[in-house]
Amino acid sequence: MKRLDNKWALVTGSSRGIGQQIVLGLAERGCNIIVHGRKPESVETILEKLKAFDIQTHIATGELSSSAGINQIIAQAKASPGPVDILYNNAGIGSKSESILTVGQAEWDRVFQVNVWALIKLCQAFAPGMRERGFGRIINLTSGIADQPNLAPYSVSKAAVDKFSRDLAAEFKGENVLVNTLDPGWLQTDLGGKNAMYPVEDVLPGALVPALLEDNGPSGQFFAAQDFRYLKG
Repeated sequence: MKRLDNKWALVTGSSRGIGQQIVLGLAERGCNIIVHGRKPESVETILEKLKAFDIQTHIATGELSSSAGINQIIAQAKASPGPVDILYNNAGIGSKSESILTVGQAEWDRVFQVNVWALIKLCQAFAPGMRERGFGRIINLTSGIADQPNLAPYSVSKAAVDKFSRDLAAEFKGENVLVNTLDPGWLQTDLGGKNAMYPVEDVLPGALVPALLEDNGPSGQFFAAQDFRYLKG
C-alpha cells in the first residue's frame, strides 16, 4: 500500500478499538495522527503505541455527545501542526435494545447526536480546508446491520450517515475530496461484543483502503473492510 508521509489524519474514537487499529495502520504508512479521546488520560495508551513510528502526533479531546465537546475537538484539531487531510468519523454509539414501536425520542436524540450530528459538524469543519488544498479523504464509518428493529435508532443513524456521505461526495465531485463509507465488519469491540465474528485487528488493512485511494478515485462509495482480508500480510 502507498505511503501517507506528511499527511495528517484525525480519527475520532482512536483511544481504543477500531479507531486505535486505524491510527496504527495509518502511522505504519507514515501518516501524522491527531488522536481523539473523551479525556486526555484516555489517549495515553495509544500515544505510547505511536512512539514506535517516525511520525508527529497531536491530541484532540472532547465529548461528541454535546455541541461544546464537538467544538472543543474541532478547535484542538485545528491547532495541530498540520491541517486535517484525512478524517475518519469512527466514533459511534449503539442503541438500547427496545421495541421499535416504543422507543422514545430521548433515545433517538442520544444516538443521532453522536452518530449523525457530530459527524456532520466535523465534516463541515474540515472539508472546506480540504477543498482549498485540493486533497481530502473523508471516511465515515457505517454498519451492515439489518433486520434488527429492536436496534432501530442505531441502524437508522447509520442509514443517515450513508445518505449524508453520498450527498457530501456529490458536493465535492471532481475536486479530489473523496467521501466514502466504511463498514468495519462485526468485530470484537465494546460495541460489537465478545461474540462478534472477527477480532478487532481484522479491520486492517481494509479500513485503510479509502484513505489510500489515488487522486480523483472513487467517491460516494461503500467499502467493507472484510472484503480486503486477502491483503493481510
